[in-house]
Amino acid sequence: MIRVQDLSKSFADLKRGQVKALDSVSFEVQPGEIFGLLGPNGAGKTTCLRILSTVLRPTGGLAEVAGYNVMDNPAQVRANIGFMSGNTGIYDRMTGREMVEYFGRLYGINENELQPRIDDIFEMLQMEDVAEMLGSKMSTGMKQKVSIARTIVHDPPVLIFDEPTSGLDVLVARAVLKTIESLKDQGKCIIFSTHIMREVEKLCNRVAVIYKGQILAIGTVKELEEKYNEPDMEELFFELIRLHEVEIAAQNTTGQNG
Repeated sequence: MIRVQDLSKSFADLKRGQVKALDSVSFEVQPGEIFGLLGPNGAGKTTCLRILSTVLRPTGGLAEVAGYNVMDNPAQVRANIGFMSGNTGIYDRMTGREMVEYFGRLYGINENELQPRIDDIFEMLQMEDVAEMLGSKMSTGMKQKVSIARTIVHDPPVLIFDEPTSGLDVLVARAVLKTIESLKDQGKCIIFSTHIMREVEKLCNRVAVIYKGQILAIGTVKELEEKYNEPDMEELFFELIRLHEVEIAAQNTTGQNG
């Protein structure tokens, strides 16, 4: 459902020249799977997800979503994905239902199909209390529910969540994670970006540890813990980063000596 092969992205920087945000990243995600991108801020997670959602163009490599190339068929890619981030804006002067209706119409959903679809989503997410509430009156948790509803209103096979629990309290974050898990059970192909170890352990079928634009390790949590002989995911994460920094330092030293 998602195929990424040797994906790269460079940005021009006045002081540092060409900066690699992604460096030969490769992975695949299947239907009914939650694939975690685990890394600190600036690791390249959001850059990767923006390429998959056609917001950014890659410098090199291949990215396909639902069988469509992100460069050659961006419109088809956008029709097959739902994208949600932790800082998605909500319109203050629209009610919850109006916002979801608006996005449904943008996706070209027939009016006769749209209203029952919204009813089903609002019931699933237990959103009856926000249907007629203005965005300016909503709590953070209510806004996140509306963001999820408009992300899935067109029933896309692929869902991308970029740190969706960022800034949420424990109860709201838990509700968001449960919703994402229920979407996996519906057979959705899901990419979940986070820097929170606990979320990866609870939610993800497989995980890729990404740092400075490179994938350091990929597999199930259990596979990674066994491979690196480290039962604690957080310690494993920091050990992978440490080993990577040691490798970079050794390469720099060899280059200088050469």
